[in-house]
Amino acid sequence: MVSELNIEIEELISQGAQDFEISKIFRNYFKKYVDSIDTTLETTGGKDFFVQHTKHTDKFLIALYKYILRKHFKNYQPMSTSIPITLIALGSYGREQLCIYSDVDLMLLYEDVPGYNLRAIMEDFITLAWDCGLKLGSRVHELKDIAESVKEDITIKTSIIESRMIYGSKYLWYGYENVLKKIKETDQKEFVLEKLEEHKQRLQKFPLKMEPNIKDGYGGMRESNMVFWMATVIHGVYDTKELIGQEFTEDEYKKYRAALEYIFQVRNALHNISKKKLDVVNFDVLPELSTKLGFNHTPRLTKERQCMSKITESLHRIHHFSCTMVKKFTRQVLFEKENISKLKKYRFKKNLYIIDDKLYCSFSNKPKTLNALIKEFIELPDTIKAFDRSYLYYVSRTKIPSKQTKELKKNIKTLLYKPNLYPLIKMIYNGRLFQAILPIGKKIVNQPQFDGYHQHPVDIHSIKTLKKLEEIKDPYVQEVYDSMDEKDRALVRLVALLHDVGKGRVVDHHIAGEKLFKNMTKAFDFDPIHIQRGAVLVRYHNMMSKVATSKDIYSEKVILAFTALLEDELTLKMLYVVTYADISAVGDSVYKSATSSLLRQLYLQSLPAFENKSLLNENVRRHKKEETIKKLKRYKELSQIKKKKLMYISSNQIFLQLRASEIMDIALDAYEVKDFKYEIDNTKNLRIKIIRAIPLNLGYMLGKLEFLNISTLNIFKLYDDKKYFEIRFDEGVDEGDLIYIDSVIKDSFDMTRKTKLLSPEIKKENITIDCNHSAYLASMHVVAKDQKGLFAYIAKVFDDFEVEIESAKLSSMKKVANDLFLIEKNGNFCANQDKIIESLCSKK
Repeated sequence: MVSELNIEIEELISQGAQDFEISKIFRNYFKKYVDSIDTTLETTGGKDFFVQHTKHTDKFLIALYKYILRKHFKNYQPMSTSIPITLIALGSYGREQLCIYSDVDLMLLYEDVPGYNLRAIMEDFITLAWDCGLKLGSRVHELKDIAESVKEDITIKTSIIESRMIYGSKYLWYGYENVLKKIKETDQKEFVLEKLEEHKQRLQKFPLKMEPNIKDGYGGMRESNMVFWMATVIHGVYDTKELIGQEFTEDEYKKYRAALEYIFQVRNALHNISKKKLDVVNFDVLPELSTKLGFNHTPRLTKERQCMSKITESLHRIHHFSCTMVKKFTRQVLFEKENISKLKKYRFKKNLYIIDDKLYCSFSNKPKTLNALIKEFIELPDTIKAFDRSYLYYVSRTKIPSKQTKELKKNIKTLLYKPNLYPLIKMIYNGRLFQAILPIGKKIVNQPQFDGYHQHPVDIHSIKTLKKLEEIKDPYVQEVYDSMDEKDRALVRLVALLHDVGKGRVVDHHIAGEKLFKNMTKAFDFDPIHIQRGAVLVRYHNMMSKVATSKDIYSEKVILAFTALLEDELTLKMLYVVTYADISAVGDSVYKSATSSLLRQLYLQSLPAFENKSLLNENVRRHKKEETIKKLKRYKELSQIKKKKLMYISSNQIFLQLRASEIMDIALDAYEVKDFKYEIDNTKNLRIKIIRAIPLNLGYMLGKLEFLNISTLNIFKLYDDKKYFEIRFDEGVDEGDLIYIDSVIKDSFDMTRKTKLLSPEIKKENITIDCNHSAYLASMHVVAKDQKGLFAYIAKVFDDFEVEIESAKLSSMKKVANDLFLIEKNGNFCANQDKIIESLCSKK
């Protein structure tokens, strides 16, 4: 195709065609080529396509350059090697890893020889390349300035060490190669340190997630590049495979290259599907991507799951090979000789060294059998928090048995009871021994989660859950965890690690997980009590979260149903701690103060069920709280009328939900209120407190604030027809918004005000009403698509029917709202429930 292009250009030149005509021919040729790539990719995969695309780009650039030379020299053009310009490919283009929509990094190297109008030639060439549609990233350097240029920026040095000659003066290229050799040998330590820090920052920015960045993220192409950069700078090689037998085995390199080849295929397909530069495997593109990569649905796994699983496995393999080899290559540059004499001080045992709670060994350590390695793990001090890459490399070469012997199982059981389990499990996982030690974890390895909630694959989430358990940040959860003995804490750690072990199977993962946990712990000869308790915890590991966020945790019925699933108070404690760790492992911002409060309240409300079920009765619990209030010094100092008012509070819920001191504060504030009083707190999340003696237009207020997401709403009936409202929102607001919120609250005491509310989509079958929720309250449970203004609309309908909301619990997960309303039994709700449902479900 390029030869035909050259002939056509030559004809146009002979006919005296204008520049714009020739530019158009080049541009049309390049566009046709890009349009044909889809067909090419059907037969050519990863690296093969990269090389083919790179060579085609070379030929195209050479054609452009030759035209520019013809334009400038006409019939007096000298040999190309006599013109002091050389076209040099850099970066991914230099490595022959050019993807469809990647930038073409090019350097124009020149030597300023009198007699040539070089600048005009180079400017015309770059302009023409851009006009043709090439995304050109160009540099122009004079040979004598190269050595100084690389000192300015590590990016320039990195790009230059990947140089490849395309066309031009070979004399200039030979001179450049000599300079390049000196550049690689100069300031090696500084270069290595800067690249390692850059690598660390990049991995922190792009960790392994459910939508991985396959270029810059964990296990991506940049990690592969690190291997090449370090190999070429430190060992002076031009291809990493030259180090086979010297730094790594042929088998290790083949597995690494196979994984990298697959990521190359993924990147080519991503670019081709999106018709632009795309390096993130997002959920929108995954269905088409999995088809292009040859996956089909199976009875157990969708094509998307299979595809993402293979991507994740490939990223793991690239990451661990890259990090290990980079560590291996750079140790000779970074190691200080004077430290050799200090090693004796840090020697733990033969070939093992502990420095700052991190375990090191030699890269030449001979591998052991799995059983011998487990024994070594058991002997390690509990203070170890991390393992160096040298030790991970040693672990990764362990000799795996065909099946687990009794002795091996016994040693694994001992290992699982170690208090510093997380660093050991992380090291075992990174050393690729996870399935060999815990065979029941086979299905969760690289198992994606497309539920819109979890951010990591199942295996990574499980290990992070264990990590969060060993780094508890909630003081109350820590207190509960510390109250258990070490053996029970060990069980909690094991459940945290294996709570999702049932995922990746056809049956419900709670049921599958329970069975798998029982089978494994029986095989490892665990205590029968621990087997049973652990199985219960795996079966119901997310039940506490569900109840806390979507049920009335102050209802006797709800508490008894929840606690009936558990066997005793200790199981409740364990579930509380596991729930904390599970939620925290999803993401740093998922376990919020509101979540913490709900879980703690559910835990505290559930404790009495294991002591005396009669304590769960609302009246009994209210009476108990009243007695607590009466013992307070503040209460004893009140006038008789204020004491009576406090005890006349109508709402039982206020006594069930709030502390004695909080109830007193509200009751005494209300005593002074003639019309209304409110308080806005924006310290962390926005919170509005209102005490009103006159009617509040709640539907209007919530409608005006529908741009904010409400997390909880409590409405407590006090005395003298006064009510207390507390509305908590998911987030804080800007200071400038507080003025607007203040005015909305004031306006909401004008009952004539109306606001236009969108009618949300609510289906009749997703509304559940229970008029016997408790002695004094009815309930309404609404499940609907999460929509702005949903709660405001429900509040307005309640206003229309003069229905009194006692409290509301609002939660949203996976774009689904799950809202519970407790309603005072005043005759208006249950009598009109059919009309209320009709109003809620009619789109206006």
